[in-house]
Amino acid sequence: MDNRSNFATKIEKSVGESLLQPVAGRTVAFHTLGCKLNFAESAMLMQKFRDRGYRTVDFDDEADVYIINTCSVTHVADKKCRQAIKKATHRGAKVVVMGCYAQLKPEEIAAIEGVNLVLGTSEKFRVIDHVEALFSGNTSKIHSCDIFDVDAFDASYSITERTRAFLKVQDGCNYNCTYCTIPLARGISRNTSIEKIKQQAATIASQGVKEIVLTGVNIGDFGHSTGETFFQLIRELDTVDGIDRFRISSIEPNLLSDEIIDFVATSRRFAPHFHIPLQSGANPILAAMGRRYRREVFASRVNYIRQVMPFACIGADVIVGFPGETDELFDETYRFIQGLDISYLHVFPFSDRPNTKAFDMKDKVDPRIKELRSKMLIALSREKRKKFYQINQGRTEKVIFESRIRQRHMYGFTSNYIKVEAPYNQQLIGEISRVEIGSLTGNESCKAIIL
Repeated sequence: MDNRSNFATKIEKSVGESLLQPVAGRTVAFHTLGCKLNFAESAMLMQKFRDRGYRTVDFDDEADVYIINTCSVTHVADKKCRQAIKKATHRGAKVVVMGCYAQLKPEEIAAIEGVNLVLGTSEKFRVIDHVEALFSGNTSKIHSCDIFDVDAFDASYSITERTRAFLKVQDGCNYNCTYCTIPLARGISRNTSIEKIKQQAATIASQGVKEIVLTGVNIGDFGHSTGETFFQLIRELDTVDGIDRFRISSIEPNLLSDEIIDFVATSRRFAPHFHIPLQSGANPILAAMGRRYRREVFASRVNYIRQVMPFACIGADVIVGFPGETDELFDETYRFIQGLDISYLHVFPFSDRPNTKAFDMKDKVDPRIKELRSKMLIALSREKRKKFYQINQGRTEKVIFESRIRQRHMYGFTSNYIKVEAPYNQQLIGEISRVEIGSLTGNESCKAIIL
């Protein structure tokens, strides 16, 4: 690991030398894994490369530099990272690996033949400087720091198909869930000011984008850096002209206050869509996970949302097969979710992560049982989504259609997150359309009757 002051001097020297060389014609390709936060950060970094004179190309094309922005939430994510690294290193170009996996296992990645640079959580935002130093031959292989020293917030956003933007409003996490490596990979909870986030939202609006999804690691915990609150943030964003719809990506049940729910219910722009991590419907498992609530809190949030927004979409994350989850405790979770008026589930088999408390826990669940439980909850999720779509049939909603075409149809999402389809019409792409929600299709969507 580099001494950070010496490293900064070395980078400034090497970057200064490399900038004397023209970079016109150099190409860079990004491959991003994991969450929407990663994609927002990659989009910002790609723009920095373009500003420096690089041309961005697809990861499958020939490039001078391949940059892999990694995820390490599960062992499956680790495997995908290694596959992407292997693909890049076979091409003889410069290969840079950064992000969460790089922060957690820098030496392991550096040992892979063909990897030129490994950048941790803090240094990834200086990736272009590191690459310039790499081309000048004046840099070491690993640049990472103690995660507890990371306190900077780097603003980012990404735009998909010019219809939806993912805006980073918060990073890091102060929670210590026993199964999670994110605090070890991203550091403490931090954010920029509400005023700066409003400016970014206005910039996004100027590009013709109609919807912004607020993203972060634990966005309900917004405000540690500035003394502000998440409620203050959404109240101010509601005043930004040019954005028709804001969507909250995910918020912890213990941080989802009545105040926030009431605001969304009366907001001009915030969508009636809540994604709330549940993780387990059995209190003993929630306690073992180190979660900051019990299932009664989750149920109270769902019930209150339904009270003030009967047609709101409510999603939940669930982990199956956590150590100690017996058949009885899983059945408790299943019956609890079955009785909740929610719209869909995201189901994750428990993944044993080194350096977490859960890694050393006893009573591990057999992988075959985890798979069976996952299938049961996925089937339950399909039932709940179908029921949610059916109760919305005949209602009028606003939709933003996206540019993706399948069998001459376009697709979009209503404000309450119902996927709809209609015959393709270029003039409606990226615009707000009023539709009547029709019957279910075979594509896990509903027909949209354009009004």
